[in-house]
Amino acid sequence: MTTSRRLADRKIVKFEKNITKRGLVPETTAKKGKDYPVGPILLGFFVFVVIGSSLFQIIRTATSGGWA
Repeated sequence: MTTSRRLADRKIVKFEKNITKRGLVPETTAKKGKDYPVGPILLGFFVFVVIGSSLFQIIRTATSGGWA
């Protein structure tokens, strides 16, 4: 048997093993838990900047008479 034929046979065997396992995988591979992609401090800072800048814009518009 040649080397390429042996490699092909290994791939075929792997493929056939996967066929027999079809449908037996878990629903999700993601970890279930309360793991946020962003930390609470960074999230708080983001909210502070967004709300603060919008309040600053409202105050600036109100004090200039709407011509800002």
